[in-house]
Amino acid sequence: MQKITPFLWFNTQAEEAMNYYCSIFKNSKPIRIIRYGKQGPGPIGMVMTANFILGGQEFVALNGGPAFTFSQAISFVVNCKTQEEIDRLWDLLSQGGEQQACGWLKDKFGLSWQVNYARIPEMMSDSDAARANRVMKAMMQMVKVDAQKLEDAYNGR
Repeated sequence: MQKITPFLWFNTQAEEAMNYYCSIFKNSKPIRIIRYGKQGPGPIGMVMTANFILGGQEFVALNGGPAFTFSQAISFVVNCKTQEEIDRLWDLLSQGGEQQACGWLKDKFGLSWQVNYARIPEMMSDSDAARANRVMKAMMQMVKVDAQKLEDAYNGR
C-alpha cells in the first residue's frame, strides 16, 4: 500500500471516471469497487469507492454526492516525452471538458490536468536566464503545449 493516495470526490461518476482514466493512461487498471449497502448513505448497489492504478499511481474515486466539486487549486501534471504523447493525452482528456492556457485543461468531470512537455522544468531552471525567459514567454502564448516551439525558444530560434 502506498503512503499517500489521491482521493477524488465525484457526485455519481466514480466508476465512469475510473474506467475513462484507465483507458487513457498506460500502466493503469481498476483494482476494486465497493458498493453502498443497506447502511447507505448512497443507494444500495451504487459504487461507493473505486480503487484504481493510473500510470502506476494508486487513486481512489468516491461517489460522495454533489456537496463538493473540483477546483483548479489541485491538478495532476502529466509529463510527456513527445509531442505525439502531448497531443494524444490533450485530445482525450479535453474531450467534453475545457482547454485552458499553458497546457492546463479541465476534463469532462471537472478535474484539472497539466499536460506538459517533460523538459519544461529543466528548461525553466537553466542557469542562462535568457533561455529560461524565452521558454516562459513561449509557454505563456500556448494553450496546448508545443514541444518544438519550446525547444526553439530554448535554443534561441
